[in-house]
Amino acid sequence: MNAPDLSGTAATSRWHVDPDVTRAETLDKAFYLDTAAQAAQREQVFARSWQWLGDVAEAAEPGSLAPRHLLEGCLDEPLLLARDTAGTLRCLSNVCTHRGNLLVQQACAGAKQIRCGYHSRRFELDGRMAFMPGFEGARDFPRPCDHLPQLPFADWGGQAFVALGEPLASFDEVFGPLQERLNWLPLQDFRPDEQASRDYEFDAHWALYVENYLEGLHIPFVHPGLTRTLDLAQYRYELLPWANLQLAVAGPDELVFELPASSPDHGQRIAAYYYWVFPNLMLNFYPWGLSVNQVVPIGPARTRVRFRSYVWKAELQAQGAGGALEQVEMEDEAVVMTVQRGLRSRFYQRGRYSPGREQGVHHFHRLIGAVMKG
Repeated sequence: MNAPDLSGTAATSRWHVDPDVTRAETLDKAFYLDTAAQAAQREQVFARSWQWLGDVAEAAEPGSLAPRHLLEGCLDEPLLLARDTAGTLRCLSNVCTHRGNLLVQQACAGAKQIRCGYHSRRFELDGRMAFMPGFEGARDFPRPCDHLPQLPFADWGGQAFVALGEPLASFDEVFGPLQERLNWLPLQDFRPDEQASRDYEFDAHWALYVENYLEGLHIPFVHPGLTRTLDLAQYRYELLPWANLQLAVAGPDELVFELPASSPDHGQRIAAYYYWVFPNLMLNFYPWGLSVNQVVPIGPARTRVRFRSYVWKAELQAQGAGGALEQVEMEDEAVVMTVQRGLRSRFYQRGRYSPGREQGVHHFHRLIGAVMKG
């Protein structure tokens, strides 16, 4: 596995962070406040990373088409999950290559082709243009650009992931460590819980929310309910090339995973696996199932967090570290909103890291420095 190149960023990025966490300083506050920096984040961070597209249930059968709108308010890219009659699932652009019309508005099944409702251009389910009326005299037609672009795509346990262009790293490089660690979980058996799924919006920069997630330093001071369920003395951090894990150990008499002997954590009292994947995805695994949190910037200081729950053992859903997610979310949002206001102070520029509790934030900032130019 190739790790991201974190060397030499001082010469290529104004967001370079010292690799020594014991002496490093955090990102300059301009990262969160400067409009040019935020435009660069959209193109250099979000458009080049693997993004979660939701589950593939709507595109489960051959001939299924399921439209997706990737990071609405940020990238705003119309995409289409298309499963051909042989059963192959692809992610295509959902924009007609003739005049830019949106092709598929609602999920459907039994499709033989993709047809544009504007001028009836038709595409095969693999994206190849198949028919276009009125073009009998057109030269050099069709060309490769008349086909629908096919995007890098992966399906992990019924969850879809896409990159808009050549990604910063392969899917295996980014998600391989997670898949290997949790290969005993039957993700294909997890079922969506619409009642527990919702969106939250608040006034703060997206990265402040990510940073808050990446450290356990704040937990005893901000989350009294969550604190009672955990043994914070055993709380651990593991840094991965494009992700990191916070391993939450349960307190006495609290809900834990029943880990198989094949798990590297067998014999431990694990309450939750908190995985963050660069730059904006949280995969929170609890004994009851999975909570997916996707962080979407929708303005200079406005963020939407998409919470989607997938249940494995419904009888455990209200217990343990994953039993009061909305309360924890409200507490986190309140904190990051006050930080956003504080960043505007003329007396604050940047801070320092807790070497023992903020390695994840330091890792995140170093990745930002590695992928952002200028």
